[in-house]
Amino acid sequence: MGYLYAFLAAILFGTNGSVTKVVIEAGITPAQLTLSRVASVTLIAGIWLLVANRAAFRISKRQLGIMAVLGVVGVALLQWTYAVAVSLLPVGIALLLEYLAILAVAVIARIVFKEHVKARLWVAITLVLIGLAVVAQIGQSTLSSMGVLFAVTAAATLTVYFVVGERQVTASSPMTVAFWSMAFATAFWLVFSGWWQLDPTLLTSPISLGGTLSNVVMPLWVPVLWNAVLGSFAPFLLSFLALKHLTATAAGITSSSEVLFAFGVAWLWLGEGLDASQAGGVALVTVGIVLAQTARVNKVLDPDLAMQQLAKIEKLP
Repeated sequence: MGYLYAFLAAILFGTNGSVTKVVIEAGITPAQLTLSRVASVTLIAGIWLLVANRAAFRISKRQLGIMAVLGVVGVALLQWTYAVAVSLLPVGIALLLEYLAILAVAVIARIVFKEHVKARLWVAITLVLIGLAVVAQIGQSTLSSMGVLFAVTAAATLTVYFVVGERQVTASSPMTVAFWSMAFATAFWLVFSGWWQLDPTLLTSPISLGGTLSNVVMPLWVPVLWNAVLGSFAPFLLSFLALKHLTATAAGITSSSEVLFAFGVAWLWLGEGLDASQAGGVALVTVGIVLAQTARVNKVLDPDLAMQQLAKIEKLP
């Protein structure tokens, strides 16, 4: 189930890359778009918890501080740096650089948390990164230095998202983590996004989706709404659900398939097909993801965790 959640999140995030570019090119700034995304998730998750789990609104001061770090660094800055990188770089290149976080998460797991990491995991990471480089054709691109800087910064914030998020979803429900982290991200961007400078009439102005969908014209608020619900709330919740079943490294490697889905959408939408070498890159990424599935023991198979879960079950009435 963890891998299924991660793949579904990757599909939605990958699709959302093109939607994000359309919205930004229409005149909404990356910071304003990020605010709309995190605020929408906060609202939806808050209503959900209000109905299903009001106890989630009461958390300790220590956990509140951790949620603040996750929300500001792992969510608010991640979404903003990614949006800026996409506006300056090809989507595939930006995502490739962002997913250098995979390697960082694995190194942190091994060195900081002293987790057992089999040698095949490093092979899997190598295959994924090489495959992504081939797919994105990084050697043939004229890259914006500022775009590269923002993409690498996005990789750092994504590392925080995976590492901190993994530990939070084991202590709380994914919806609780989604609400609190997004709430802090919303508070951050309410101050720094410049939302008050947005002309409300821009949201009702008609825009073309471009590419093979150039004949499709709709109000700007439609792709903004997609960006908020199917591009933010749904994939964020799915990614937190994935972290509840997988280690951060496994979830990170699996979610890297977002790049492939992004290229797939670009091919269908913008007519940007893959050549033979890029198809080979796709194969390398696929092999790397499959190999990573056997590199570390799933959380639910860990003996200590199993005993803890059994103890909890035995205490149930």
